[in-house]
Amino acid sequence: MPLLEVDQLVARYGDFQALYGVSMAVDAGQVVAVIGANGAGKSTLLRSIAGLMASESWMIRFDGEAIGALRASQLVARGIALVPEGRRLFPSLSVIENLKVGGQLGRPGPWTLQRVFELFPILDERKHMRSMSLSGGQQQMVAIGRALMSNPRLLLCDEISLGLAPIVVRNLYAALPRIKAAGTSIVLVEQDIVQAIKVSNRLYCFQEGRLSLSGRPNELSREQIHLAYFGT
Repeated sequence: MPLLEVDQLVARYGDFQALYGVSMAVDAGQVVAVIGANGAGKSTLLRSIAGLMASESWMIRFDGEAIGALRASQLVARGIALVPEGRRLFPSLSVIENLKVGGQLGRPGPWTLQRVFELFPILDERKHMRSMSLSGGQQQMVAIGRALMSNPRLLLCDEISLGLAPIVVRNLYAALPRIKAAGTSIVLVEQDIVQAIKVSNRLYCFQEGRLSLSGRPNELSREQIHLAYFGT
């Protein structure tokens, strides 16, 4: 049984429909990449899984339980954490205070402040600095660390490379295998196709709110991915 199952998920912003019957699955221990152009529905998918957008209960199942109608706080308690696009740190709080916010529910698991500092040593050096005084890459590390502090079984990452220098992106992606090895499955929304293919066990491509391609990255050709991504 998959850890996460999304079944014919529909999502709307008022009268605008963002997702049209999307289905996907994530097995325990997998890194699943979701790619697609701007407006394809990738972030909406993550927001729905994380409980930030309402859906029918049966459309999303986590560890066999229907969770589509649950609130975000309930899903964090069950082991789903979101690293949102744009990081959304608490600007008045220090690095260590932002991290502690992520651990306030006290879920048991491997991730502690010390473990996060081992993953991102620069955060230990700057733990008492205001989060917004850090570089963009360091802020992204705080956002990832804050999510890990909830000890999730499933980590949802929304555009973690957005606006960052290539060397910073490589450093962030280098942390993903260690997160996976600690027992956390990952859903990675990304526009950087190359990075997504490198780290994922399975790839889903969205186009205009619909699933246009899925499969193992090593079984998909560049032409297939290009067509599914751009539609031409």
